[in-house]
This record gives sequence, structure tokens and C-alpha cells, in this order.
Amino acid sequence: MASAAEQLASNLNFAAFAKAEDLKKRIWFTLGALLVYRLGTYIPLPGINPEAFAHAFTQQAGGVLGMFNMFAGGAVGRMAIFALGIMPYISASIIMQLMTSVIPSLEALKKEGEQGRKIINQYTRYGTVLLALVQAYGISVGLESGNGIVTDPGMFFRASTVLTLVGGTMFLMWLGEQITARGIGNGISLIIFSGIVAGLPHAIGGTLELGRTGALSTGLIIGIIILAVVVIAAIVFFERAQRRLLIQYPKRQVGNRMFQGDTSHLPLKLNTSGVIPPIFASSLLLLPATIAGFSNTQSMPGWASSILAALGHGQPLYMLFYASMIVFFAFFYTAIVFNPKETADQLKKHSGFIPGYRPGERTAEYIDYVLTRITVIGAIYLVLVCLLPEFLISATGVPFYLGGTSLLIVVSVTLDTVAQIQGHLIAHQYEGLIKKSKLRGGKRGR
Repeated sequence: MASAAEQLASNLNFAAFAKAEDLKKRIWFTLGALLVYRLGTYIPLPGINPEAFAHAFTQQAGGVLGMFNMFAGGAVGRMAIFALGIMPYISASIIMQLMTSVIPSLEALKKEGEQGRKIINQYTRYGTVLLALVQAYGISVGLESGNGIVTDPGMFFRASTVLTLVGGTMFLMWLGEQITARGIGNGISLIIFSGIVAGLPHAIGGTLELGRTGALSTGLIIGIIILAVVVIAAIVFFERAQRRLLIQYPKRQVGNRMFQGDTSHLPLKLNTSGVIPPIFASSLLLLPATIAGFSNTQSMPGWASSILAALGHGQPLYMLFYASMIVFFAFFYTAIVFNPKETADQLKKHSGFIPGYRPGERTAEYIDYVLTRITVIGAIYLVLVCLLPEFLISATGVPFYLGGTSLLIVVSVTLDTVAQIQGHLIAHQYEGLIKKSKLRGGKRGR
């Protein structure tokens, strides 16, 4: 079965794509939905002075607002109706994942299958609304505190801002679910992906302009391009890397016949935690700079100013904390999303076992041992990918648009989307082969 699938995958071409009408409809639906999202990032909030806000945002672009602006496709910098983006939904999803590991009732719901997942998804939506309400109100108060940003401050402005931003987030959540169901790829991931990629042309144009004016040498620009290709290739390799544990199933007897035991594999991803560790680490490290930007730095005590300076981009203390947090969250989030004991219990329930290890506790210990070892490699890989841009910024002074986190998101989403497209093409070719075989069988019967 696997060899047949691989052979079909190798034969995928544009002719097969042209015949897959359902796939083309899904792709056009996805592109149309992403176009709607991009248009929404240019519709500003009512009651905002764009010039005053742009001036205020420029002063905070180096903090956490700059990172959120990149994920939101520039909507934060323009204070558009999609300024909150999809981040409240992602935060609510992560919180629900943590709670399902702590609260027994939610853990029981998780084990109930499809019905339990629907209830958990509903709780996630409620959490999204709550987080979006808090963040939207905080934004409205922060905008009113700026000089000349809000043309008519007051309760009406706060209410309209909260309703607009929360409505924008809920619309994006719905749009992402529609892309997942009726389009191609994961809708939430594609919305973040499109927001990041939307700023690439401007970033590339800015780099070329620096080269034209002589601020950057041609050799340095070529070196950056080569390095980017190498890093992308490394990300593809590590994101697809797996440690496959051999699973065997005993022989079984059906009537008078004895069937040979089956074998399969338990795939353990090298980077089980995905892009969550860099996002958490960078968000926490950028918070002090953002808070300092909103306050008066001249009135700060000397020790606070020294700490803020040491936590700046490219500083050794910043890189040390960044690497430490990535490693911590890599292990922490892996422990949340993958439970070796639960996996061992499922194997035991289906009579599967790992050769050389007794089902149950010993199998869980072995899986945990292997998972810990590969998570060390995955954490080191995340640290290297995320710190490389920081080293280059401090060494060359070149502003990189795509940091480690955004580059991981872009490559990971691209890989997942391409895999889904290939899956649809393989399914389409299988359907074509089945129809041909039925037609041939019908002709022979006649």
C-alpha cells in the first residue's frame, strides 16, 4: 500500500492537477478567503487619526507590537479592524490544551472522541471572545492615552473599538474554519502565513534599496540569500524528521486460519512542539521593551534602565534568556501535547507492543526516554534557527524581516499545505483508477 502511494505521489503532474476539479475549487476558495482577509487589514478603525497613530507606532515597532504587527499582516501598524488578528484564538487554544492536561473533566472530554472535541472547541471559542474583549478594551484605553490619536475619546469610542476588534477576530476565526473545511490547508495557519508573507515584497525592496545606495555590499546581500536558502532547507529537513518506533501485533486466529502478526511504526516528530516555544519566548522577552516604550524612561531608576538595555536585540543577556526560554517551552509544550502513558495504554488496548519492552508501564518509560532525547535535538534546532538572525543583526546591522519564528511558520505551513494538495491529488488518482477498473469489469461481464 505504501509503495503504491509513493508511486502515485511520484507521478503527480500538472495533468493530474488539471483533472482534479474539486481540488481547484478548494484552492480558489482558499485564495478568495485570504484576499478578504488582506482587504480587511487595510480598513482602519473609526475615530483614529492615522498620522498620529503611525508616529506613535513607529516608536513601539521594536517591541511586542512589532511582532504582532508582522503576524497580523500589518493590521496593527494601520490599526485596522483585524488588528487583533487570530492571536486571541491561538492563545485560547493553547490555554485549553494546558487545561485538558490539568482538569480531569476536560481530560475526560478529550477522550470522548469527536463529540468531546466539539465541546472543547466551543469552550475555545468562548475563551477567544473573552481574551479578545480584554485585549480590545486595553487597546481602546491605550489609544485614548496617546496624543491626538483618537479624534473623539469617550465611552462611545471604547465601545465601538471593542465591538469592531472583537468582531474582526471572530470573523477571522470563522474564516479560518471555513478554509479548513472547504478549502485547502489549515485555515488559521494560512491566515498567519499570509500576514507574514504579505510584508516580504516590502522587506526585499528595502534590502535591495540599501544595496543600491551602498549601505549594504553586493557580496553581503548574496551571502544573505544563500544563507536563507540553507536555513530553509535545514528547517524542511528537521520539520519532516521522525523517530519511528517499531510496533508489532501478535498473530491472530480467525476460524481455522492463522494470520501473521502485523507491524507498524509509531512516528515521533523531532520537533513535537512546533513554533510555540519561539512565539512564547519572544513575546515574554519583548514585553519589557514594550512597557518601557509606553512609560517615561527618563524617570526610571538606573538599574531598570540597565536591565532594559541588556535585554535589547543582539545583547548577550537577551540571547541567553531567549535560548533558555525556547528550550524550556520546547520540553513543556511537548509534555502537554504528547502523553507517553496514554500512548502506551492505547497500544496495549489494541494488543500492540514494542519489541523488547513489556506493554504498559515499561513501554511508556521507553517512549518517554526516546521522546526526551529527540526533544533535546529539536530544542537545539529551534535555538539555532531563532538565534541566527539575532547574531546576524548584531554582527552586520542588517534588519531582517523574517526572524526565526516567522521563518519557521512560513516553512511549516508551506509543507503542510503542499502535503494536503498531494493527498488530494493521490485520492483523485485512486478514484480514477477505481472507476477505470469498474468500467473494465463491466465490459468483461457483458
